[in-house]
Amino acid sequence: MWCTRGGPISAEPRINDRIRVPEVRLVGPSGEQVGIVPLAKALELAQEYDLDLVEVAANARPPVCKLMDYGKYKYESAMKAREARKNQAHTVIKEMKLRPKIDPHDYDTKKGHVVRFLKQGDKVKITIMFRGREQSRPELGFRLLQRLAEDVEDLGFVESNPKQDGRNMIMVLGPHKKKTEAMAEAREAQAARKAGRQQEQSAADEPAEEPAEA
Repeated sequence: MWCTRGGPISAEPRINDRIRVPEVRLVGPSGEQVGIVPLAKALELAQEYDLDLVEVAANARPPVCKLMDYGKYKYESAMKAREARKNQAHTVIKEMKLRPKIDPHDYDTKKGHVVRFLKQGDKVKITIMFRGREQSRPELGFRLLQRLAEDVEDLGFVESNPKQDGRNMIMVLGPHKKKTEAMAEAREAQAARKAGRQQEQSAADEPAEEPAEA
């Protein structure tokens, strides 16, 4: 938001001597309700506890202020926001294009990509491209899409049924698992592989036992 004059309004709460009201409703450092006290008394308590007086509800009457370590609070809030952004997962739509008369090897390769995308928690848009006389045989594309959907049904489902779009036929597959679940499983699998490699390395580094003397 912008004020009429003087530039942008700060989103930061007012703290300590920036608070300009005669009295505040004070909340203690552990969340306990202290009550309505003069501002000078609230600032005195903040100094006594070696904390900041932070205005947390400016529109209340009187404003609500809390005793806290504002620097620590800002740091923890930033870390929580960063972690939330890190864990936030947006479903991505991948695209895979096939020809109606695809050979078995190419089909297996394309199916492998679709499997990988679904395991990652992404949607997959499958496009069958018709060329020339193939356009008069849409059932070829339909059967191919049906076959692919059946081959990956343990990982995904048909979110959008096959439909003709000009010279193409399109179907969308959705993953059974959410993106966040897929990412969590991938991290766990990676951690397990790392632990396995470390155990193998430790075993390899151990000295061989000396044969017992007769």
